[in-house]
Amino acid sequence: MSLVIYGIRFIKKRFRRLMLKFAGSEYALWIKMHEVKDKGAIKRQLSSLKYKPKISIIVPVYNVDPQWLDKCIESVLKQTYNNWELCIHDDASTNEKTVEDLKRWQAKDDKRIKVSFGKTNMHISGASNEALKLATGEFIALLDNDDELAPNAFLENVLLLNKHKDADFIYSDEDKIGTNGKRYAPFFKPEWSPDLMLSQMYTCHLGVYRKSIIDKIGGFRLGYEGSQDYDLVLRFVEHTTKDKIHHIPKILYHWRTLESSTAASLDTKSYASVAAKKTLTDYLRRNKVEGMAIDGIKPGTFRVKREIMGQSKVSIIIPFRDQVEVLKRCLKSIEDKTTYSNYEIILVNNQSSETATLNYFTAIKRMKNIRLINYDKPFNYSAINNSAARHARGDYLILLNNDTEVISGEWIEAMLEHAQRKEVGIVGAKLLYPNNTIQHAGVVMGIGGVAGHVFKYMNPDTDCYFCNANLVRNYSAVTAACLMIRKSVYEEVGGLDEINLTVAFNDVDMCLKVIDSGYLVIYTPYALLYHHESLSRGSDDELRLTNPKKFKRVMKERKYMEKKWKRYIERDIYYSPNLSLVREDLSINID
Repeated sequence: MSLVIYGIRFIKKRFRRLMLKFAGSEYALWIKMHEVKDKGAIKRQLSSLKYKPKISIIVPVYNVDPQWLDKCIESVLKQTYNNWELCIHDDASTNEKTVEDLKRWQAKDDKRIKVSFGKTNMHISGASNEALKLATGEFIALLDNDDELAPNAFLENVLLLNKHKDADFIYSDEDKIGTNGKRYAPFFKPEWSPDLMLSQMYTCHLGVYRKSIIDKIGGFRLGYEGSQDYDLVLRFVEHTTKDKIHHIPKILYHWRTLESSTAASLDTKSYASVAAKKTLTDYLRRNKVEGMAIDGIKPGTFRVKREIMGQSKVSIIIPFRDQVEVLKRCLKSIEDKTTYSNYEIILVNNQSSETATLNYFTAIKRMKNIRLINYDKPFNYSAINNSAARHARGDYLILLNNDTEVISGEWIEAMLEHAQRKEVGIVGAKLLYPNNTIQHAGVVMGIGGVAGHVFKYMNPDTDCYFCNANLVRNYSAVTAACLMIRKSVYEEVGGLDEINLTVAFNDVDMCLKVIDSGYLVIYTPYALLYHHESLSRGSDDELRLTNPKKFKRVMKERKYMEKKWKRYIERDIYYSPNLSLVREDLSINID
């Protein structure tokens, strides 16, 4: 049977390589696979629509090269769904060719194209508001004057609206398009991720908004130019609920990369970064959140750094069996680097027998803030931690592997600032291998069959898929090699499953129980540690040969997870279906 599976995998791999050779890139192959122009299917979709709202496209214009403006407008005219209006406002362009081109379009015999001309330059926020004055549609779509829409952009939105008529905000995936017309750098996004939104304006293009809410919040605010759409979204979502925010996992927008555009580089518009921090600061004030908005790890990203409320005790639980030097390294890093003072360490001895370890127990008993308890039963990771949690005096628990080593002094604060939020259940850390590549930056359901780490083995200083490894964001799960959870939440969900998941997947299971209980799971890159885990871990097939007993246990735990959490494994909302479930590097799904 395994030979048959291997043969199928080999054939698929060879076929994929052959297709790649002809397509030129993974993304070009993905386009060929997913963007099939089936006119019959489009016609059937259009005829199935019972609800056909008008969409008003807002396009502020200023001195754009007519060739790109024409491409932009033509992409609207090519829409398969035709109940739209194009609302263009020229922001007192000084380029005569731009003005002449707009007048040419205004003279066209198409009443859906509306053009107004400003006498004074109002910048993008003011110009967008002028374009909004022309809008009569039920929904507003935002389009930059040099970008393009996919032909089915509005059809896809209206198809969704026919399923979810109460939708207030819809966003899609996007890519970049060069001056040569070549598409590249697709951004495949997750479903609504509130914490990612505070780290990065990730919804971006194409955004479609219910006009009544835009009117209610007063449209675009002056003084936020460069991040006016970010400001709009953060204010907009305060007037809706998460069940009315929808994501279409399709590329519906092509962002033109010109030398001066934000699409060309995150560094291009520094004023946009200043405006973004200003809008985040306003968000904190409106929502009565104590904290500050600062620059993130990468350009164009941000960190909402929340104040720690009080000085709650944190209980750090570290299970171990012998390997005393490994334990010493972990404890020394906590003592030397931790800046948070109110913590205790609970060491859980699981049948250690080496003389060096037993001798170390005497030293441990003299250390402040450290307690030693014994778990004198066969190894059961879940039961060990559950036992320690019952001894914990802290309001917050940190589950920590003994083979970790603290890097960032604020590691506890970085997790606590989120764990103290009532809507948050679990917070995970960023873990590096000793060679400084990523070991953990979030867990995605479905990778490898059940769950897997994303960004594994990647250099954290590189882009890491639109900086996501370096952003505070939501995930379905994080690893218990280092995570924080309120003790009350731990008890509420029953801790780790010590019956069905004694070794593997117990952390993932607990995260999903937390989500099912209505809490968020968060990953933060600001809690940074080394994880001295082996870089090379054998596959399940290798385990079958080397350790049949362990293989049997692993397979049993896998099957339990597959049955219990099927809905999450089949669709992880914090991961795009357009990304690979075979690889852990967020490659495009062409498997």
